[in-house]
Amino acid sequence: MSQKIIATGAATLSNSFVGNTIQVCVVTSDFKRTINGFVELGIGPWAAYTFGPGTVTEQTYMGQRVVHSMRLALATAGNMLWEVIQPLDGPSIYKDFLAAHGEGVHHVAIGCESLSFDRRIEEFEKRGCRKIQSGLWVGRVPYAYFATESLIGTTVEIFEIPPGFNFPPPEEWIPGPPSS
Repeated sequence: MSQKIIATGAATLSNSFVGNTIQVCVVTSDFKRTINGFVELGIGPWAAYTFGPGTVTEQTYMGQRVVHSMRLALATAGNMLWEVIQPLDGPSIYKDFLAAHGEGVHHVAIGCESLSFDRRIEEFEKRGCRKIQSGLWVGRVPYAYFATESLIGTTVEIFEIPPGFNFPPPEEWIPGPPSS
């Protein structure tokens, strides 16, 4: 950026647009082992899904339309959403990460609540962070990842859960479903 960045408040800069960190994701080559490790730490239950052509449309990877799939699980601990992803088929940033780094923390998702999804993408791109993967889950939840690793050491994701959205039932609960 060419303009001088200054502090405008205790937690804001003149170029601020991001909000809270809302998710941390670990990429793994062994889905069950990683989730069971989180369960041992007291994080769960985990809602497990398969993301692929049947559930995700508008898939992109490095600016190209692609088809890929992954196993994905979500769990909440406190106010943090945890995610575990195991890539399955097709090219993806998750496979790239495993090849370059091995298993570990792949990305953080951040909230930009005051901006529309498209405006969020514009804000990252105007800062030189190109969109490296994206999709639309179950026709309602857009997500996108940006090339931020050279700036902050990890990838940043954004997603938007629309008002009134209910998550579809998971394919599996690990270690079992939550009690009601």
